[in-house]
Amino acid sequence: MLKIEETVYSPCSGTVEKVLTEKDSHVYEWERLFLIKAHNGKIEEISVGISGHITSLNVKDGQKVDTETALAVIEDDLIITGSD
Repeated sequence: MLKIEETVYSPCSGTVEKVLTEKDSHVYEWERLFLIKAHNGKIEEISVGISGHITSLNVKDGQKVDTETALAVIEDDLIITGSD
């Protein structure tokens, strides 16, 4: 069976305020995974347009990140879900 892994990168530089998922958890399309406090003070909610299992969780609360930081890796379950 085909396995597709998607790496989730931070969209901004800042500090991880909260990790909202765990390794080996199943996540749903557009579920919030991380909260990152950007350098401008704004809280960015991180989500992705795929569902699947977290195979690697690379950051923890309080960690500094930038746009090169891989936050997590998700193995896509290839299930298409619809939402408005």
